[in-house]
Amino acid sequence: MEFDEVVRRRRMVRSFHAAPVPIAALRRALRRAVRAPSAGFAQGWDVVVLTADADREAFWAAATPPSDSAPDRWLRGVRRAPCLVLVCSDPQAYVERYARPDKVARRPGPQAQDWPIPYWDVDAGMGALLLLLSGVDDGLGGLFFGVPGPRHDAVRAALGVPADRRLVGVVALGYPAEPEKGEGSPGASSEAGDGPLTPGDSAATAPRRHRPPRRPITDVVHDGRFGTGASWVLDRSAQQPADTPDTLSLFETEPWLRDREPGDPTGRDADS
Repeated sequence: MEFDEVVRRRRMVRSFHAAPVPIAALRRALRRAVRAPSAGFAQGWDVVVLTADADREAFWAAATPPSDSAPDRWLRGVRRAPCLVLVCSDPQAYVERYARPDKVARRPGPQAQDWPIPYWDVDAGMGALLLLLSGVDDGLGGLFFGVPGPRHDAVRAALGVPADRRLVGVVALGYPAEPEKGEGSPGASSEAGDGPLTPGDSAATAPRRHRPPRRPITDVVHDGRFGTGASWVLDRSAQQPADTPDTLSLFETEPWLRDREPGDPTGRDADS
C-alpha cells in the first residue's frame, strides 16, 4: 500500500473482531515500531504485547475502574481486540544517555524533572504511531488509548512492569468489526485516540456530533511566524524553490545514509 493511502486510511477503531492478528503482521508492526526516532538514540521505551486471553484479561481487570454497571459500548467493542500493546517509557534511560560525554553539554539537567519536554513519552508516541500505520498497511484496525492514572500501579503489578516505567498508552490491534447500532461507520470513529478508559466517560460514549471537525490545514500551518497564514499549502500549482527537485531522495543524494546503521558513528549526528 502506498504511504499516502496508509495515512488516509488510518482511523481509530473502537469495535474489533476477536479473530487473532496474524503473527507475521504483528512481527512487522513491532519491527517497524522500533525504527521510530529516539532522542540521543536512547531508545527508552518498551512494549508489552498481550495476545493470550489470560494476559489481556489481566490487563482489563487491572486497568478498568470498578463499576457496578455493565460495560459500556466502548469497552465492549475494544475489549474484543485480540492484541494489546502496552507502550511504556523509561525516563532514566534518557537521563543516563545525556550524561555521557557526547551529550552532557546538551542535557537540560541531571534529573528527569529538569527536562522541559518529556521526550521519552514523545518517542514512545512515535513508536505507537508506527504500530498503528503498520496495522493499516496489513489491513488491520488500531486504537490508541490511555490507562486511567489511578490504575497505573495496578497495571504495572499485573503485568510485571517495573515501577519506574511510565504507561504512555495502549495500542489495540485487530480486524474492525461492524459497530453496534447507532455507533457509526464500521468500527471507526474520530481521528483522535482515546483518553483514559472510564465507564460512562462522555469522551468514550458521546455521539459523534459532539466531536469537533478536523481543523483546516490553513489553521494549523503558520508561515514564518505564528498567526501568519500559509495559503500555499492549498495551492498545488505553487512553485517550489528552483534548487528543489520535485522528488528528492536523500538515499540517492547521500549514499552514507543508505548504508549506515542507526547510531553508527559517521562523523555526523548519529541520533536516529
